[in-house]
Amino acid sequence: MAPQTIRLHKEDNVVVARTRLAPGTVIAAERVTCRDRIPVGHKVASRPIAVDAPVRKYGQIIGFATRPIAAGAHVHVHNVAIRDLARDYEFGTETRAPEPVPETARATFDGFLRADGRVGTRNYIGVLSTVNCSGSVARFIAEAFRGDALADYPEVDGVVVLNHGIGCGLAPVGDADDKIMRTFAGYARHPNFAGVLIVGLGCERLQVRLLLERAGLEPGAMLRTMTIQDTGGTRATVDRAVAWIREMLPEAARARRTPQSADRLVVGLECGGSDAYSGITANPALGAAADRLVAHGGTAVLAETPEIYGAEHLLTRRAVDREVGEKLVAHIKWWEDYAARHGADMNNNPSPGNKEGGLTTIYEKSLGAAAKGGTTSLVDVYHYAEPITAKGFVFMDTPGYDPVSVTGMVAGGVNLVCFTTGRGSVFGCKPVPSLKLATNSAVYERMRDDMDIDCGPILDDGVSVGEMGERIFRAILETASGRRTRSEELGMGDDEFLPWQIGAVL
Repeated sequence: MAPQTIRLHKEDNVVVARTRLAPGTVIAAERVTCRDRIPVGHKVASRPIAVDAPVRKYGQIIGFATRPIAAGAHVHVHNVAIRDLARDYEFGTETRAPEPVPETARATFDGFLRADGRVGTRNYIGVLSTVNCSGSVARFIAEAFRGDALADYPEVDGVVVLNHGIGCGLAPVGDADDKIMRTFAGYARHPNFAGVLIVGLGCERLQVRLLLERAGLEPGAMLRTMTIQDTGGTRATVDRAVAWIREMLPEAARARRTPQSADRLVVGLECGGSDAYSGITANPALGAAADRLVAHGGTAVLAETPEIYGAEHLLTRRAVDREVGEKLVAHIKWWEDYAARHGADMNNNPSPGNKEGGLTTIYEKSLGAAAKGGTTSLVDVYHYAEPITAKGFVFMDTPGYDPVSVTGMVAGGVNLVCFTTGRGSVFGCKPVPSLKLATNSAVYERMRDDMDIDCGPILDDGVSVGEMGERIFRAILETASGRRTRSEELGMGDDEFLPWQIGAVL
């Protein structure tokens, strides 16, 4: 019989329920009897835990008992809370460089080699709206290319409109301004776009001219710009834009996939709708795939700073030097201050769905989320939407909110996303394909139209984390070569462009 619970570390004082456990159920491996009803994925105390004593999972502290917890009791939000931890930020004490795969033996995929040397995994034309005021016009432009409008251009994946809710009304200073500029510049030059049309109103804060200057971009046949006010209004702008895109299409259609080394892949590692199995199945398996990608010379990008909170000390130990580690710590401290200034608690990150799935505190969630980053050295840390230039395992500072996080990574140059989910997510992110990794077979079966890979066999069938990681790595290569993801088949990804907006809205 399959074991009733999962023990993750010998020092843990909780175990995770694999099935629903009724009161009176004897957990033979732990020599305890359940006192409460324990939902699937939730924690049960394997020994008594005194009030104020640490609760341990993954061999790490995930919280502290707010009342005495008897062996066999349900351990969750009703009897556990977080407190500030004095974390020991060691730097570079656990670095590990994988055995590199020789260049001649590296895995390959079929991608689009662009003029700047970067490689795309898709071949879109983008319509980038600089401000919410030009959003409807941008949508009208893209609608002209729905249906059979691109039937003569099968090499073009589509015309993507990137609308959003910002672009004006923000104080034009400091970090908020930099984040927005980096985001739009990153999308304007993304390798998954064969051509881009930038559409503004004309009087907004995010001026087209300023954007081009900050990004170092020059308009041309495949990068067109326009403003509604200068063009003559809505109808005139749509008509001219449609004509320009029709001129771009033949050139975009000339692009062909050619064999490219896996070292040209920049893969974003995201998790959303997490559950207790995220840190046991899908996240460690994705980490194993990230290790393989790094060994083949590619780049794996971990993000979501609030969702590594409480686990960041494990990443600083993997930093290649103190400078890289200190970059990460600086972002953590910024988030602590940011949350405090807005009257928020860093532990408010676990959502109702996370908690229903068995996650109790941000520390617990973070320990599982960090597993997506694998085991190799942390080679660099980036600001939100900053261009990613390093090879290997890197980190980008982003919020934990999935669309905002992925928007930042894509702006930084990510050309494929792997997204783990335990509760179920339906996320897409054009122009970049998003692979969904289900943490358990139940959600995979229930949401087959949305899930690409089932990581449940790690628990159910004895598949090793390493073997599942190899499956994910192969799926990454196939997807990068053009195999459509579930979200792409459903047509999702047009509405998930969501830049990080901070600062005063004036």
